[in-house]
This record gives sequence, structure tokens and C-alpha cells, in this order.
Amino acid sequence: MAKAQRTISDVVREIMGALPEVEEFESHGMATFRPRGRKVFAMYAINHHGDGRVALWLMAPPRAQRAFVKMRPRVYFVPPYVGPSGWLGIELDQGLGWSTVCEHVREAYAMAAPAELVRPLKQDFRVRPPTRKFRPEELDPFQGKAAQAVLKKLDATVLRLPETERGTRFGMPTWLAGSKVFATAHCYTGRLRLSFWVGAARQKELRKDKRFEISQYTGHNGWIDLDVDDEQDWSEIGALALESYRHFALKRMLKKLDEE
Repeated sequence: MAKAQRTISDVVREIMGALPEVEEFESHGMATFRPRGRKVFAMYAINHHGDGRVALWLMAPPRAQRAFVKMRPRVYFVPPYVGPSGWLGIELDQGLGWSTVCEHVREAYAMAAPAELVRPLKQDFRVRPPTRKFRPEELDPFQGKAAQAVLKKLDATVLRLPETERGTRFGMPTWLAGSKVFATAHCYTGRLRLSFWVGAARQKELRKDKRFEISQYTGHNGWIDLDVDDEQDWSEIGALALESYRHFALKRMLKKLDEE
């Protein structure tokens, strides 16, 4: 029987799994690692906010970040959020040896774990490299055929409205009424969802349907997510998009819409 092919994700989890008492959880859409009950020392980011990188963000000793980024800027970078605290970003598909990646991870782990967990660690821990590259949709779920079909249909549905255009924010497709976003698509949980403004009252009503969830980051402003991963009701989607558009559109845009 042929061996299962390994991706970078498999190798990263093998490295983390070899460290004592490491737990993995999700934070900001990324796999995040820490010694149980202690500080986070590593985050694994795939195409974070559309940056195109497959990378580890790691705790690093003082001044290490600057030195490594200067030495090999194609591989090392200053990651967002944690970069000002000295963390080091490492691109994992730019030719850096996996033994070196392991050394960086071990060093980061040692900064967060208690001494009794660090002492038994092997100095020369090695892993087998990945055997296949990511498919385009694994790096960016919006590149999958099903997602592309949904985005194309949504374009056809909403770009006929006055002064609308499609854009991208934080790596996600967005649709704008003038300068205001009135619809977005995301895959935060691994499933394709469309987001629209509906207001607080409508949120409560729609939540009775299991396909709807209050939006993770914008829900407090009246936004709702609709799961469209398995099927789509385009009359429903069109009505939600129009309601959201009307909320954000300027008077001249609404006048033009009503005159059509």
C-alpha cells in the first residue's frame, strides 16, 4: 500500500507533536501552539489575510528577528500582530531546511515551557520533509471550483446594482456600494459563507435557521453569515444582498436603483 502523501501541515504537526505537553487550538483562524496552560510560542498561518505565505510565526530571542530577516529576507519576515514583540516569521516553502525549522521551533518552545519539559528534548530532532505541494484551493479556498461558481453567481447578482464593484479585504472577496462594503465571503471555519448586513432584529429571526450565524467580527453591527457550502438559494441570497445594499447605498444610488 502506498504511503499517504505529506504536506507542510503534516510536517508542522509532527514537529509540534514531538514536544512535551503541547496543545493546539485555533486563534484568529490559525493553528496555535503552547505548552499546556502556558504562553503561546507558535502560530501556523496559511495565506493569512491573503498574504500568500505558508509560514510559522515563532517566539524568538531578543534581536534574532532583525538578524534573520536581514540575512535571508526571502525566508524570514516580521509577522503581523506579534512582530513588534520580536517574533520571527518563517516561510516554509522557500527552501529552508527542515532541520533548521526544527531548531527554530525548539528554541521558541524553550522560551515558553518550564525547564523540566525542555531538558529532555533531543538536540537533533529531525522530520521527513513533505512529499507534495498544496493544491491552489488548499492555499486559498476561494480558488476551488465550487467557491468560484458561487462568487461568479454573486457577481452577476449584485454588480448590476448602481455603483457597485468587487474588491478584496484581508484576503476575502468583498462587494462595495460606493465605498461601503455591503457583502463579503469568507471561509473562517472551512466552509464557504456569505455575509450581509441585516440589522439586530433580523439577526434574531434568521438565527432560527441553522444555516445562519451571527458574523464573527461584525455581528455586533448587525451582520449575519449564511452557509452556502452545500447549496444556495439565489432568490434568498439576492434579497439579503439587496437589503444590505440599500442600508449602505447613498441617496443618489437608491434613486437610480428605484428608477430602473
